[in-house]
Amino acid sequence: MIKLFSLKQQKKEEESAGGTKGSSKKASAAQLRIQKGIGREMGVGAGGSEDKAWGRVMRESGMGKCDHRGPGMVGRGCGVSEVRTEDRCRKGSRDINELNLPKTCDISFSDPDDLLNFKLVICPDEGFYKSGKFVFSFKVGQGYPHDPPKVKCETMVYHPNIDLEGNVCLNILREDWKPVLTINSIIYGLQYLFLEPNPEDPLNKEAAEVLQNNRRLFEQNVQRSMRGGYIGSTYFERCLK
Repeated sequence: MIKLFSLKQQKKEEESAGGTKGSSKKASAAQLRIQKGIGREMGVGAGGSEDKAWGRVMRESGMGKCDHRGPGMVGRGCGVSEVRTEDRCRKGSRDINELNLPKTCDISFSDPDDLLNFKLVICPDEGFYKSGKFVFSFKVGQGYPHDPPKVKCETMVYHPNIDLEGNVCLNILREDWKPVLTINSIIYGLQYLFLEPNPEDPLNKEAAEVLQNNRRLFEQNVQRSMRGGYIGSTYFERCLK
């Protein structure tokens, strides 16, 4: 399970310890930025307590394990209609106009008149993937907001939760998608994958096994892949910014 909420638990543990310095690891600046961004997405500080807001995050975004059934099993039975198309355009355009991107992310549009198909670039500023540059394609389909956008990683990356074909293991892109979620929610979720890769529910099982058994070797493999080189028999193009 992707532990998006471990940061909040760390904070509680530190507070319960009376603020004394201990062995608990403090959340990094990047993790806190993402925590704040996700909280803002779900209404933290907007008239409710932090605990209630985070409960809503957990219920509505459900950032947990990936559903391996594939996108064809999600949202079946949604017909295409004028009403659905209008909903998609209205919600998609609003989501884009209200984007609050982290400083490590940027988006670009190949067609300025088409806000429903775009590229997202994530450049992590810490963690295993620091200084990398990773490109994702977003396609907002006819079923949006009832179905999630289609997201693919266009950069070949050595990552437990992204396979070599660019499929992404993020559950809000599949079984835990809710119409109340936004494109911003997905962006924060993708960014978090680079801060805390999850070896427990992988798409790239080889990378997950290395991460679980030898974090130092995993880090070396990530660095080698981002510089451009072979990991086993697979060649990775350079993706350093």
